[in-house]
Amino acid sequence: MTEQQPHRFERGTDGPKVIVAGLDGSDSSMRAAAYAAGLARRQHAVLALVYVQPILPAGAALGVPVGDTTGEVADSLVAEIQEATERFRDAWDVRWEFHTFRGNPYNGLVTAADELKADAVVVGASESAGHRFIGSVAVRLVKAGRWPVTVVP
Repeated sequence: MTEQQPHRFERGTDGPKVIVAGLDGSDSSMRAAAYAAGLARRQHAVLALVYVQPILPAGAALGVPVGDTTGEVADSLVAEIQEATERFRDAWDVRWEFHTFRGNPYNGLVTAADELKADAVVVGASESAGHRFIGSVAVRLVKAGRWPVTVVP
């Protein structure tokens, strides 16, 4: 007769290791990034902040420097994140990375989550009225069912 061993819980090995947060500069995406930063801090996970650079061929065909504009948005987001990180350095320590992907927001976040091996995805709730009819990025990510998705209002 063998004696049963008590169940052992492995502290420090459970929970997400990479949390992806989608950023687009909107207030809800910034709240989502702050929420994801708190999760990453508590879980000792890497926070991967992702900006999906839109591809706008129609604007480019008209001579509008679309790449420069969306690149400036990414640069602005990085500067804002670095400033916030410095401001709260003593309050919390989070390991974070910033990534830029190209495409539409849904496909860009899916690609980012796959390539970065995300354990969770955090996005802001849509602020666009049109998404009630065609579906928001958040709803589409939830329906994909590939990662736990948190939608921050």
